[in-house]
Amino acid sequence: MRIIDLSTAVDASGWEPDPLKHEIMSPAEGGRHMAAAMASAFGIEFDPAELPDGELLSLDTLTLTSHTGTHVDAPSHYGTKAAYGVPRHIDQMPLDWFVGAGVRLDVSDVPVGTVGADRLEHAFTEIGYRPGPGDIVLLRTGADRHAGKPEFFTDFTGLDGPATELLLDLGVRVIGTDAFSLDAPFGHMISTYRRTGDKSVLWPAHFTGRRREYCQIERLANLDALPAPTGFTVVCLPVKIAGAGAGWTRAAALLQDA
Repeated sequence: MRIIDLSTAVDASGWEPDPLKHEIMSPAEGGRHMAAAMASAFGIEFDPAELPDGELLSLDTLTLTSHTGTHVDAPSHYGTKAAYGVPRHIDQMPLDWFVGAGVRLDVSDVPVGTVGADRLEHAFTEIGYRPGPGDIVLLRTGADRHAGKPEFFTDFTGLDGPATELLLDLGVRVIGTDAFSLDAPFGHMISTYRRTGDKSVLWPAHFTGRRREYCQIERLANLDALPAPTGFTVVCLPVKIAGAGAGWTRAAALLQDA
């Protein structure tokens, strides 16, 4: 079996609209920290100098949002109310949603803005396959080339409302993208709304989740490394964060060797 990593890193050196903080405690600092904590909490005295090289274990402390790096959005991310009932948090979602046959749709030719249902139908024809229940659809927009730069948050394409509805009508429950969002960039949506007065252009992919239960994987990567648009399994199990609207994932594609 071959494994292809489909994830972007949680990287404090890259640009993020919500700053990421990553503090690293060295193994030597970790030894002193552990000794102090054991003495304070349990009254156990221990000299970290007795450890090999005076080192114990490193410790990483991160301050970040649940939407940093590759992550899965839960239904509760889209709003507090839904037409189908109470939206579930990420820790409440069934794990079998996040292991399934993958379908890559290449829409990298679409400029900044949105992909419509007609373009998706064209993509189905291009690959000779129509997604079905349980499939995990991955949109290759090419936006991951900008990961870690401000352009990643402004230069990409998303789904419009009818395109999102089409995938859900086919039985898809998890839709992924290598872009920052499954919706169009913020600036594009706002300018379109101001020009047209049409509120349906505002976060249509996300707001569809208020009517129909589904999940998004955002900030994927390496979709161009997949050897074919089908014939692989996607694994994108989200981290189990109680009461959260999203969870980080190390998304990957599994391919059986010939």
